[in-house]
Amino acid sequence: MDTVDSIRQTRDEHIGRLFLRASRSFAALATRKLKEKGHLGLGTAHTALLPHMDLEGTRATDLAGRAGMSKQAVGQVVRDLERQGYVERRQDPTDGRATLVCFTDAGWNFLRDAGEIKREIEAEYSAILGVERMQLLRSALNDLLAHGEDEIKTP
Repeated sequence: MDTVDSIRQTRDEHIGRLFLRASRSFAALATRKLKEKGHLGLGTAHTALLPHMDLEGTRATDLAGRAGMSKQAVGQVVRDLERQGYVERRQDPTDGRATLVCFTDAGWNFLRDAGEIKREIEAEYSAILGVERMQLLRSALNDLLAHGEDEIKTP
């Protein structure tokens, strides 16, 4: 029978928790660097939604499914991103009843800054791990993602 200490250790040290903590650490570092570049109003909900947007625009219902958020939550985040000038809604040219959430010029600037920041963070990680271990990490993560692909509900 497991003791409280062994259960605590299993909960705190399992690989899923490490993945979650690493992801949160990456997101916090990226958010700090984005703020340093002038993207002051962006938080976790914003940065969790933006990567799921197609460059040509995306329906809010598709964003909800991709991000694992409710339609209501996506609607609120999109409204906030509109208020900040990063996105706008446009009529879907393939379906006049639907709207697309599209990047504005400020949104495109965000994408450029975010790409630069991702490269900076990866360079920092490479400095910590070394180039070979960083390549091994990327390869191992891709292998794990390929193995679990059926579990991911991203369209």
